[in-house]
Amino acid sequence: MRTVMLLAAALTIGAGAASAQQAGTGEYGPALRRMVTEAAAGRCPADLMAEPLLSACRNQMAQMGPALAALGAVEGVSFVKAEAHDDAGNGGRVETYAVKYAGGKTTIWSIGNRQDGKFTTAYTLGQ
Repeated sequence: MRTVMLLAAALTIGAGAASAQQAGTGEYGPALRRMVTEAAAGRCPADLMAEPLLSACRNQMAQMGPALAALGAVEGVSFVKAEAHDDAGNGGRVETYAVKYAGGKTTIWSIGNRQDGKFTTAYTLGQ
């Protein structure tokens, strides 16, 4: 099963819009872990998600929640890389993580473009 969660604002990530930054650690891992865990339980954490990410999460929950739950509990979140993005003049940062599940699968997730403490981007393309 391939879980695809393309949430609002993810389209701002384009090949020409980002410049990779290799950093030793990321900042958004705990927020991503919570988002994935809450989504697997059928909830979209409004305190972490800005609009329209929150609306996109709610719209996709019927398929996304069960698909994430089927993967099992999140066992680990490992930082992969960070990218700086220029979203029409609004600088942002998107971090990529490998998320390992109790069922044995690992998926690659990206999260970022935090504004006022909430994220506008969170998505996975699967493995």
